[in-house]
Amino acid sequence: MDPFQDVVVTNRAVSLPSQDTLVLADLHLGRVRSSRVELPLGEQADLMDRIDGLLETYQPSEVVVAGDLIHSFDTLSITVQDAVDTLTRTVTTTGATLTVTTGNHDGLLDHHDSIDPVPAAQFGDTVVLHGHERPTIDADRYIIGHEHPAIRIEGVRHPCTLACPDQLDGAAVLVLPAFSRVASGTIVNGQTAADTMSPLLTGLDRCRPIVSTADGPLEFPPLGELRPHL
Repeated sequence: MDPFQDVVVTNRAVSLPSQDTLVLADLHLGRVRSSRVELPLGEQADLMDRIDGLLETYQPSEVVVAGDLIHSFDTLSITVQDAVDTLTRTVTTTGATLTVTTGNHDGLLDHHDSIDPVPAAQFGDTVVLHGHERPTIDADRYIIGHEHPAIRIEGVRHPCTLACPDQLDGAAVLVLPAFSRVASGTIVNGQTAADTMSPLLTGLDRCRPIVSTADGPLEFPPLGELRPHL
């Protein structure tokens, strides 16, 4: 049985219709401000527009961020606080609740009044968390961020979701791409479990890349079978 058959892969996020939940990861609010590299203008507006579109399409009762909502280490700037407030309003005005799990870039999130981050969020047999640390909750399936997976096809980089059966302790792991377009993707073409950052990933050859396209999700064979053709 496919452990991911109930998951709808969409634009840098996934919907769990049976749980009435939308999950996304790695928004990295504040990264444009903190980076020394010239980055696209309007990233925050684009990000909120895409979230609006997902809320309208899937109408979830809960939105879960699988870590790295912000990208702040020293100070929580007014810009970042405003962005978090905007996200909170965007979600809650639809009647949905917003749950944020803690990522490794979210150290200052506790200082924001409207967000009460949690280590993980559980929905039945599924646990959502960032994935930078070994989970403290046993589950049949985990949904994580942290890795920012992307696949290069004919020289073009595509953000992708990784559907990975039989990983840590036999659990299935679904790895989301970064929702932020500013966050660089980690190319999975030649990657092995030894190259990944998450302790949940133990067998990357079993992971199936899924690329979201205008015509729907495009699912590839497991990386172990796909690599010779890339």
